[in-house]
Amino acid sequence: MDIEQKQAEFIDHFVKQASTLNGSALGSLVAEATSNPSLFAFSEILDVPTVLELEGTDNSVYLDVLRLFAHGTWSDYKNNAGRLPQLAPEQVLKLKQLTVLTLAETNKVLPYRQLMQELDVSNVRELEDFLINECMYAGIVRGKLDQLRECFEVQFAAGRDLRPGQLGSMIQTLSNWLATSDNLLVSIQEKIKWADTMSELDKKHRKEVEDKVEEVKKSISLKKFHPVSRQTLTTEGMRRSSLNLVE
Repeated sequence: MDIEQKQAEFIDHFVKQASTLNGSALGSLVAEATSNPSLFAFSEILDVPTVLELEGTDNSVYLDVLRLFAHGTWSDYKNNAGRLPQLAPEQVLKLKQLTVLTLAETNKVLPYRQLMQELDVSNVRELEDFLINECMYAGIVRGKLDQLRECFEVQFAAGRDLRPGQLGSMIQTLSNWLATSDNLLVSIQEKIKWADTMSELDKKHRKEVEDKVEEVKKSISLKKFHPVSRQTLTTEGMRRSSLNLVE
């Protein structure tokens, strides 16, 4: 079972559970969902009405935790640790994995120094072990560890939940890409048309050259088959000499 199918099944499971719970009872579900090693998307859970009803209540911290895992990073947790519950080791691991995905959204070459700072990793060996064992083996990223340049070259990274307001930006980006693609297609079509025209002109020119060559060959062949004899030339010369004498 691939990671997308497995994640879809867990999302469906947690959404159904969340729909039957209220208030503080959602706390254990949030902890379980954010600790699940196969779950990296939380927007569907966030959209469950009973979860949204936590806003402004004594249990709103559970909503904040879900939002942190949907859109935040390890640095966001550290900056707001005073008003959020302490995370279990599984949650810490999950949030650091999600942090890598966030960094990979905008940069395909991630310096080790930046990763070590964002993930609170003290040395390169620990960082590379984390990227290999907890990210690449988990299937959420693919890439190359460049020890010489001390960076992680990202080839693929799973997408995270869309942040509020990000959908409009994504639509605009896709619209710009579509317009660029249309312009590129028109340019390619024009170049293909130009190439076809040049090809036809080249064929026409080649035909003209071949016709000229054939004419020359025919002319040479005619001269070979109808030579002027030396005897004819001699007789003609004597006739002209006799005429000159008579005159």
